[in-house]
Amino acid sequence: MADDYGGVIGAFPYAFRHSESWLFKCYVLAGAVATGIVSLLVVFGLVVLIGATAGVPGGSLTLSRSFYILVGLFIVAPLIAPILFVARRHRKTGSDRRYDLTLALSGFVFMASVYVGLVASVPAELQTPVGQTTGSVAVLFVNFLYDLPAIYGLVPPVVCALGIYGVHRLLR
Repeated sequence: MADDYGGVIGAFPYAFRHSESWLFKCYVLAGAVATGIVSLLVVFGLVVLIGATAGVPGGSLTLSRSFYILVGLFIVAPLIAPILFVARRHRKTGSDRRYDLTLALSGFVFMASVYVGLVASVPAELQTPVGQTTGSVAVLFVNFLYDLPAIYGLVPPVVCALGIYGVHRLLR
């Protein structure tokens, strides 16, 4: 049964087939789509960055190109971590619906935290005004995120990525 696993790419269909949790199966699909989109954005962004800096000699620009790839990996790794954890668990010890469900929830929370982090890190000149409904919770939340310093945009994804690992350690 473990021979149909086939590494990182094979973990997606393996986890989808062997999980009993419908929420986790939805996360496998959503995680695959999100991973593909993030990977394409990083690759296209890197192509644009290389094109814009092609005439400049190496040095700090080479470091910024590498940093761009590293940031992409820091987003993709927590997206696929729940899938890899569940696939590994199913190969080693068998099925556990609670484990699958909890990791799916933590994966979806990570996806939301990336969005929250992106909203919090939008520069002031690029922020779009939110709706005119002053009492709306969403409007208040977006305004709160806009008022935070941009560096605080890193906090939600980092905390949620650590939470995915914590859930895995707690329930294994």
